[in-house]
Amino acid sequence: MEANQHFGGDWTIEKLERVKKYLQAYTTIMSKQVFKFAYIDAFAGTGYVEFSKEEDQGPRLIELAEEEPQRFIHGSARIALQVRPRFQKYIFIEKSNKRCHELYKLKDDFPELSSDIEIINGEANSIIQKICKEVNWRTNRALLFLDPYGMQVKWETLRAIAETRAIDLWVLFPLGVAINRMLKKDGQINDIWLTKLDDIFGTREWYNAFYKTKPTLFDNLEQTEKVAKIDDIGRYFITRLKTIFAGVAENPLPLYNSRNSFC
Repeated sequence: MEANQHFGGDWTIEKLERVKKYLQAYTTIMSKQVFKFAYIDAFAGTGYVEFSKEEDQGPRLIELAEEEPQRFIHGSARIALQVRPRFQKYIFIEKSNKRCHELYKLKDDFPELSSDIEIINGEANSIIQKICKEVNWRTNRALLFLDPYGMQVKWETLRAIAETRAIDLWVLFPLGVAINRMLKKDGQINDIWLTKLDDIFGTREWYNAFYKTKPTLFDNLEQTEKVAKIDDIGRYFITRLKTIFAGVAENPLPLYNSRNSFC
């Protein structure tokens, strides 16, 4: 099935199991409230995660590839549609035209929910910000799942979500697969990567948190070196989230691939 996403491993199974349990708990609680409540998946893909032996996964996903027998598990979109009590509305956002076309098959697979499924073909940041601005959050609530393929989520989007004070957010932070790799040991980071890191942290202050400049044995010369470990980077992101969200999980779930590396 060519349109499916080719990535994943044991960590993906663990992640989706956690998501399923949380969604079930969320709908159970919200079904007893007066609010209308929706599920929003900002990087919905095709609704499936496919496990494949193929190695040509592209630069963004290469660390996520696993050599396992080919098999499928339900992705976050399908999990949300299967949860009971059900959500009152489902919004699936996908930038890829091809993957978005595949998502429309969910309406056929879940005909009883078809009229409540909205599929949006577009860039996630702009669409989420638009939803945050236009929805009446006094009478609505939502659970938003942000599981990007890389570093697409911008800080301004997280801020917009926080300002609603009505959206429960699950976000996958690409700590090992992207962030840590971009933080060069000598601090010499190109402008493109600097901008991407600024976008995800919402500030340039991360540089002073992760790097220190020390004098060398030579007069008037200094050396910059990375002092932040991978745990320090994760804690820094949590600290940043606390500046905009009323509540943030203190001990988020770390996800690993089969080589025991952070995802």
